[in-house]
Amino acid sequence: MLLIGSVKIKKCMSPDVTIRAATAADFPAVAALLREANLPVADVDPQLTHFFVGDHNGTILAAIGLEHYGEAALLRSLVTAKAWRNKGLASQLVQRLLLYAQEKGVRHIYLITTTAEKFFQQKGFEITGRPVVHTAVLQSREFNGLCPSTAAVMCRLNS
Repeated sequence: MLLIGSVKIKKCMSPDVTIRAATAADFPAVAALLREANLPVADVDPQLTHFFVGDHNGTILAAIGLEHYGEAALLRSLVTAKAWRNKGLASQLVQRLLLYAQEKGVRHIYLITTTAEKFFQQKGFEITGRPVVHTAVLQSREFNGLCPSTAAVMCRLNS
């Protein structure tokens, strides 16, 4: 386990997987993973700014993104290829994103989920309500129609 800042990063379960910043060239693979998992693609910036991927010999296995709004941010698009689920890759992506958010000065990270409450609770996120979500994050497309109003809203303080 590595300690970078105040975020612990577990070593990758597979030494052949690299967690790295995404590039625009990764967009088709990331979009395909999102579509396969029935996650929104319409509002993903094709430049993949503030995104990270799990790369295995040039194949994108997983992705995660951050919509950055100053001290607040929206975690979005955490996705892992079916064959690579339950191997720690998603946890590593979350850890890397939390470190990145810390480096950017993000204090509150929000997310919306219909399926992964327990996973994110294990990562320090707590269920909250829409009324306490930072105004800029509430303006995102995720909060305005891309995700159902019945989805759980979660928040984590990033220190």
